[in-house]
Amino acid sequence: MTHWFHRNPLKATAPVSFNYYGVVTGPAASKICSDLRSSRARLLELFTDLSCNPEMMKNAADSYFSLLQGFINSLDESTQESKLRYIQNFKWTDTLQGQVPSAQQDAVFELISMGFNVALWYTKYASRLAGKENITEDEAKEVHRSLKIAAGIFKHLKESHIPKLITPAEKGRDLEARLIEAYIIQCQAEAQEVTIARAIELKHAPGLIAALAYETANFYQKADHALSSLEPAYSAKWRKYLHLKMCFYTAYAYCYHGQTLLASDKCGEAIRSLQEAEKFYAKAEALCKEYGETKGPGPTVKPSGHLFFRKLGNLVKNTLEKCQRENGFIYFQKVPTEAPQLELKANYGLVEPVPFEFPPPSAHWTPETLAAFDLTKRPKDDSAKPKPEEVVKPVKEPDIKPQKDTGCYIS
Repeated sequence: MTHWFHRNPLKATAPVSFNYYGVVTGPAASKICSDLRSSRARLLELFTDLSCNPEMMKNAADSYFSLLQGFINSLDESTQESKLRYIQNFKWTDTLQGQVPSAQQDAVFELISMGFNVALWYTKYASRLAGKENITEDEAKEVHRSLKIAAGIFKHLKESHIPKLITPAEKGRDLEARLIEAYIIQCQAEAQEVTIARAIELKHAPGLIAALAYETANFYQKADHALSSLEPAYSAKWRKYLHLKMCFYTAYAYCYHGQTLLASDKCGEAIRSLQEAEKFYAKAEALCKEYGETKGPGPTVKPSGHLFFRKLGNLVKNTLEKCQRENGFIYFQKVPTEAPQLELKANYGLVEPVPFEFPPPSAHWTPETLAAFDLTKRPKDDSAKPKPEEVVKPVKEPDIKPQKDTGCYIS
C-alpha cells in the first residue's frame, strides 16, 4: 500500500568559493579548487531536483567527496591529516533548529554535513516514491533500498567521522549522537514497513507479520526515546510521528497475533488481542490529530485520513467481529482480562543498514598538486571566523502534494 513518512527539512549551507588567493600557486591546484566549487554547487542543486535518481545522486556525491578528501586525509594513506583541513570555514544549518547555522573551520565538518544531506535526500526520495499511485514491485524495492542506504550513511558518519571533529556537536544539533541515532532507527523502521506491506500482500503467515510489526513498533519506540531529552520546541512534531507509528504497528502486531491465536483455537485470547489492537489503533488516531496540530519542522498533513491508516482500522474491526462471532457459535471461551504478552521475534525481514564508505581521494590529487597549495602565503586575517548569528537561506524544497491514494498494495 502507499505509505506516509514524516520528513524534516534539508540542511542549508552558505556558498563556498574555494578561492585561496596567494595560496594556490599552480594550474593543478587551481583546477582542484574550480572542480570543488562546481561539484559542490551541482550536488546542492540535485538535492531539490525531482528528476534526480539514486545513480545521479551517487555520481555527484562521489565526485565532490573524492575531491574534498584531499582537504582531509594525507595522500600516502597514513593517519596524518591533510595540511588543508582547516583552510576553509563551512556553515550549515540543522534540520530542527531553524536557520542559524553552525560554523566550523574544518573540512571534516563539511564532509559530515554534506554526507548527512545526502542521507536525507535518500529518505526524501524513498518517501516520494512510496507515496505514488500504483507503485510497482521494483519501485517498492527501491524505496526499501534507499532507506537502508540512508541508514548506512548516518551510521557511518556517527561511528567513523563525527568522533574526528575538533569541536563537538552542540546539544540538539544534527551531529549530536541522540539525533543521528534517531535518524538511523527511523530509516530501519520505515524500510520494515515496506517489508510488512509485502508480507501482507503475499499472504505470509500471520505470526511472521505480527513479529515484524512488533519489531517495527520497537524501532519507533527506540527512536522516540533517543529524542526524549531534547527541547520539545523543535522535537515535538517528530516525536509525535514516532509515537503514532509505534502505536500503529503495535496495533498491527496485536491484530495479526490475534489471527494466529484464532488459528490455534484460542478464540478467547484472540478476542483479547484484537481488543488491545483496537486500543492502540485509537491511540494512534488521537496522535495523528495531535501531529497535525503540532508546530515544528516537517510537513503539515492529516495522517489519519491516509488510506494506509484507515485500512488497518477496518482490518482490526472486521477481525475482532469475526472472532466474537466464532466464539459465540463454536468456542464459548472466556476472554482474559490481561492482554497477551507480545514476545515475538522475527527471524526474517529485519532491516540492517547498507554499509557505506566515502570514495578515496580523486586521481587529480597528487603530491605535486598538494605542494601547489602554499599555506605560508595565506593572508593574515584569513582565519577570521564569521558571526555565528549570520543567517543562511533555507533550501527551497519542491512542494510534494500527496497523490490520490488508491489503496493499492506495495508489491
